[in-house]
Amino acid sequence: YLIDHAAFRSRCCIIVSRAQYSTVYDHNEKTFDKILIANRGEIACRVMKTCKKMGIKTVAVHSDVDANAVHVKMADEAVCVGPAPTSKSYLNMDAIMNAIRQTGAQAVHPGYGFLSENKEFAKRLAAEGVSFIGPDTHAIQAMGDKIESKLIAKAAKVNTIPGFDGVVKDADEAVRIANEIGYPVMIKASAGGGGKGMRIAWNDEETREGFRFSSQEAASSFGDDRLLIEKFIDNPRHIEIQVLADKHGNALWLNERECSIQRRNQKVVEEAPSTFLDPETRRAMGEQAVSLAKAVNYSSAGTVEFLVDSRKNFYFLEMNTRLQVEHPITECITGLDLVQQMIRIAKGFPLQHTQAEIPINGWAIESRVYAEDPYKSFGLPSIGRLSQYQEPLNLHNVRVDSGIEEGSDISIYYDPMISKLVTYGATRAEALKKMEDALDNYVIRGVTHNIPLLREIIVHPRFISGDISTKFLPEVYPEGFKGHQLTATGRKELLATAASLFVAAQLRAQKFLGDLRVSNTQQERRSWELCVELEKGVHMLGVSRSGATYTVEIDGDKLEVSSDWNLASPLLTVTLNGIHRTLQCLSRNAAGEISLQYLGTTFKLRVLSKLAAALSVHMPEKVPEDTSSILRSPMPGTVVAVSVKAGDTVAEGQEICVIEAMKMQNSMTAAKTAKVRSVHCKPGETVGEGDLLVELE
Repeated sequence: YLIDHAAFRSRCCIIVSRAQYSTVYDHNEKTFDKILIANRGEIACRVMKTCKKMGIKTVAVHSDVDANAVHVKMADEAVCVGPAPTSKSYLNMDAIMNAIRQTGAQAVHPGYGFLSENKEFAKRLAAEGVSFIGPDTHAIQAMGDKIESKLIAKAAKVNTIPGFDGVVKDADEAVRIANEIGYPVMIKASAGGGGKGMRIAWNDEETREGFRFSSQEAASSFGDDRLLIEKFIDNPRHIEIQVLADKHGNALWLNERECSIQRRNQKVVEEAPSTFLDPETRRAMGEQAVSLAKAVNYSSAGTVEFLVDSRKNFYFLEMNTRLQVEHPITECITGLDLVQQMIRIAKGFPLQHTQAEIPINGWAIESRVYAEDPYKSFGLPSIGRLSQYQEPLNLHNVRVDSGIEEGSDISIYYDPMISKLVTYGATRAEALKKMEDALDNYVIRGVTHNIPLLREIIVHPRFISGDISTKFLPEVYPEGFKGHQLTATGRKELLATAASLFVAAQLRAQKFLGDLRVSNTQQERRSWELCVELEKGVHMLGVSRSGATYTVEIDGDKLEVSSDWNLASPLLTVTLNGIHRTLQCLSRNAAGEISLQYLGTTFKLRVLSKLAAALSVHMPEKVPEDTSSILRSPMPGTVVAVSVKAGDTVAEGQEICVIEAMKMQNSMTAAKTAKVRSVHCKPGETVGEGDLLVELE
């Protein structure tokens, strides 16, 4: 399940013959003997892979619920730093400092999130004589504060967004400033990141509400509720520049990453390079990013984020003084191992390359695979145990950065990311086709995941043409994501596959150890009449068999379906009229119900014999629950606030309670105007998906 990083690097650089160099792990270049990784999950595993290639021992830290996590198994040593809540474990500086002393680690790599941009942590490490694999405290402080970073960017002649360069005191001042700047405005946490503590406001009322929610989220996520306001650039692209700087005054920009596909200001699909930038704009953005890095004496890998409008005007957004989630796509197109570079720089080595040596070789795309329900606000967290898990590493030019394995738990305590799925090729079209195949071959069972959304994004005509902005998802799916919409051809492919699978399963059930159970059975059946139900439609099908190939007749059309019909495999590779498809059979039962994952989306079908279909009309149907009078939690989380009590009258759309999940606050509202009958939750309680919160009369 773990990708060999060195093998990946060599493949990455071979795919395009123009590659100028590939990463070489020089064991004679002495860096550190032992590094502690102050993180968990996929990023901890990612750092460990490079450490192992460099001959460096690794120390993992973990909470008690992560005792059997992949990053713990992968490390040379592991230390428990506290119970599950992050504030008591991965953010517990005292416990992590004790782990450093206990293991004798000479350096700490913080990954991203948690303590990666915490200047106090960097100061404590320096006081102990332990190297922080990242920039110094001055750069972290300067770039971590959005107000200060904007002033420094202006001084360094970096393009900045018009806005208010101070801390907003209260909601009234927020409204006054918003009117001065002009709507729409962006309200954001000064110490923020990852889309948390961020709201867009189009009028005074939304400004007041946004101020309240953003300050609460900022306090919860960063322990700092300061906010700032700036002009919101409508329909922008989010493009970031990777920079690399050493302690000797050298700095490089490693091209850009296109990160415009987002939901709730968090990235979903990224690619490198961007389809939008021309060489001149790329150079201008890169030079400004390097100028900013030099202005704060930056030394490590870092990322300067920009908003780019339709006329290629670009504006500084923020600088992330750490390794980015999406760094693998930059590694693919440059041939550089960014973790190795960070370790070298932290030890004091100068950069190995000049700006002229940084190539753009091929194209790379990253899909963030999350344990989320994409049908709810493009992705609300899901929790559960991975009952079956299989990464698509059987395919060439595929990289999977993950920190989980079959049997792992996705819990309420941590980010719901399952993995980062990266595909690369000589051209964008090649990388996109490989991503389709990889998503189809990715087996995830036990949690709801966002593969249906990821697959629809990468095949959408607007995405393929490069016509994207940060508003892509709400514009393409104004009514919310509904999954893959079947064409007439797609419907027939799905019906034919389900019918063939049903027959193959019936034939297998008649055999035992490859022989017919009853020796005097008549000659094996060659044709069937079936009734298949799909999306409230009923279809009569005729199926005939010749070896492993089935001919299915649907509405006068004939489809040939062939496969090896390995019913024990989670993947079902079929050929439909000469077209190769990889589907997944999620479930089948004796009642003829079959769930198939087709083109990323799960479809539920029912296959019955002609006789069973005739009898099924007499079965009573289950009446769906009336949800207009009840409010259930759409996701697992913690109740932050309850705004109503029994006997209150609420209007349609009025806030009833606030649920916090994965550090994001979500307002739950009434579906109709009604009186509150009963309240079943209170602040501080943990609720599960589907739990009853409030009943209305």
